[in-house]
Amino acid sequence: MSADRAWGAVPGLVRSAAERYADVEAVVEGRTRITYGELGARVERAAAACVANGVRLGDRVGIWAPNSLDWMVAALGAVSAGAVLVPLNTRFKGAEAVDVLRRSGARLLFVTGTFLGTSYVAALRRAAGDGDGPGPLPGLPSLERVVVLAEDAPADFRTWKDFLASGEGVSGAEVRARSAAVSPSSPSDIIFTSGTTGRPKGAVITHAQTLRAYEVWSDLAGLRRGDRYLIVNPFFHTFGYKAGVIACLMRGATMIPQPVFDVDTVLANVAAERVSVLPGPPTLHQSLLDHPARTAHDLSALRLVVTGAAVVPLRLVERLRGELGVDTVLTAYGLSEASGIVTMCRRDDAPSVIASTSGRPIPGTEVRIVNAQGTPLGPGTPGEIWVRGFNVMRGYYEDRAATAEALTPDGWLRTGDVGVLDDSGNLRITDRIKDMYIVGGFNAYPAEIEQRLGLHPDVADVAVIGVPDARLGEVGRAYVVRRPGAALTGDELIAWARREMANYKVPRTVEFVRELPRNASGKVLKGELRARVP
Repeated sequence: MSADRAWGAVPGLVRSAAERYADVEAVVEGRTRITYGELGARVERAAAACVANGVRLGDRVGIWAPNSLDWMVAALGAVSAGAVLVPLNTRFKGAEAVDVLRRSGARLLFVTGTFLGTSYVAALRRAAGDGDGPGPLPGLPSLERVVVLAEDAPADFRTWKDFLASGEGVSGAEVRARSAAVSPSSPSDIIFTSGTTGRPKGAVITHAQTLRAYEVWSDLAGLRRGDRYLIVNPFFHTFGYKAGVIACLMRGATMIPQPVFDVDTVLANVAAERVSVLPGPPTLHQSLLDHPARTAHDLSALRLVVTGAAVVPLRLVERLRGELGVDTVLTAYGLSEASGIVTMCRRDDAPSVIASTSGRPIPGTEVRIVNAQGTPLGPGTPGEIWVRGFNVMRGYYEDRAATAEALTPDGWLRTGDVGVLDDSGNLRITDRIKDMYIVGGFNAYPAEIEQRLGLHPDVADVAVIGVPDARLGEVGRAYVVRRPGAALTGDELIAWARREMANYKVPRTVEFVRELPRNASGKVLKGELRARVP
């Protein structure tokens, strides 16, 4: 039975999980422990509050908060009321968050209070306090309500507790009727991802795509009832929300959300909660293996690791299996425009296949390697990766030009990544046409970073590349041309950048140059810049 026929849409999955796994522990967060039955009741209450606050079918609802039980309840409540979820990266600065909220036309926003020493409410006010909009943030005219996931909130915002109380007049029957009206073909979420132009683009994914993709993911990974899943991957990312929350709802696994990656906390959680499933980027598992106090913790319950997002050393796979006794280690490849999953290794693959490739296309998906003219290439020949299947997005939200550029008329998604297929159909990622690099599991896009750095008054020209980093995999290096007479230092530019953009985007090093190498058409020759890296 296909996922969309089984559950229809995400609201049906939540209701089904509450019934099928009613007494199974659903979420562990500190001292809070709730069952699937209790989680279902909380989600229904949040959905009632969304209805009471005017959320309609198809309305966009933003959420800007770290991994938590409240994130799950707010997000699933909004989706159960028929909204389209717009998750915001917690590393965003205020201006970056406001841009996504404005472009998505979000009518309701759930936001954390203070996280990592930053007041997100204050950041929103600074970035959207000016304008002529009627709501709580004048610079966001579509945004009608802001709910703070905390006990305190400014007068024109609402606390989470007050928001939930506002839905008490909405009956359970009304909530269920609203949920039933959500079509499998309707959008379930819009995942905004920055492209090579630096302008965020929102990949529109439907309920049916989400459910089918993560039924497949759960099958291939071997996720099962009784698993205890530490979700370190951020919920704003498909890996955290869908391979985490959605997959657990399908299988009845226990979710243990962790808001920030900290290796000491991971070790403590894995030992104390008998964690059996720990997906994440290779840097997470490398940090775990190399921690000096690792042997002081009982990690014997770990049985499943799914990784990707970077080159995976064979030694890492061997150590996870040998030193930690992890039965299943898998690698995968995906992107937001393809529901987060394109290829995946299988559980009986050899360690060398798992370490050197991202596996084979998932069922219902085709992968093709093509040359610059779009002509298919044979095994062993590198080219651009094209993907076609049920998992490919409907398009970019309200961006026809970008959609036409990404999708061919016959449904192929041009990924912009370069790869090679072997004779068995396994995919190996070799390069990125888009110059994207990955910082500790987060995609960093040079064009976007260059655009922001170019706003500094002392910067005349700038180019950013990714360079190897032992801890994070890759980090940014900026090549900067100063304006005449400027005495800008690298430390000053980095400090300025930390105030202007998410931390993973901030270049770790700056090299000042008289001019950037360019070709006859004026394009920066990034190959020459990469050649300068020792």
